[in-house]
Amino acid sequence: MVVPLGTKAPNLKVVEWVQGKQTNIDREKGNVVLVEVFQVNCPGCFMYGIPEAINIYNKYGREGVSVLGLATAFEDFEKNTLDNLKRLVSTGEVIGETYNALSQYGKLIQGNKLPYKIPFPIAMDFLKRENGLSQSRIADFIETHIPDYRSYPEKEKASLIERVKEYLANKVYSPETFEEYNLRGTPSAILIDKKGILRQNIFGSTGVLEEMIKDLLNE
Repeated sequence: MVVPLGTKAPNLKVVEWVQGKQTNIDREKGNVVLVEVFQVNCPGCFMYGIPEAINIYNKYGREGVSVLGLATAFEDFEKNTLDNLKRLVSTGEVIGETYNALSQYGKLIQGNKLPYKIPFPIAMDFLKRENGLSQSRIADFIETHIPDYRSYPEKEKASLIERVKEYLANKVYSPETFEEYNLRGTPSAILIDKKGILRQNIFGSTGVLEEMIKDLLNE
């Protein structure tokens, strides 16, 4: 089930907290909560998303904002692993496309390490292993991601089903928190108000996050 905006935010489904206190949404009521969702193999996450979240943490961490990091994996499962996340957190080392991009732009130190430390708690999303390509799995995906599917012409429906089948056949795991919050990619920011209500899901680095945080703090 996908959680709609304006409803109670469910707890993050995590396999392990790899840094900081073991917490969750229900433990942060009374605070505005920012969940920064990223992948280890995601250059934009480390160039834009995470630095933006660190800025929020530094400015508002003592003003009633809880910042949490959630590493997920909806692609490149061999790179976006718990082991690589733990290496990142403990040593600052980056891998894959993150390394290639940050190295190209001169944004690494000591060869392969981030020039900054992530200061807030970080967890790994729970990855559910998928078993086979059932009709129900295809139908559930279409219902969740293509709500106007029934209005399509029959020829387009058939083409769409084949594309969904191809996508799901290569999708070995399903990231539970990522899908429950209906995120579109990484970096993404989940914003939850002081009462524990989901207010925004923001894909990419849009430059509006800080103003949204201020508005929620003033409520």
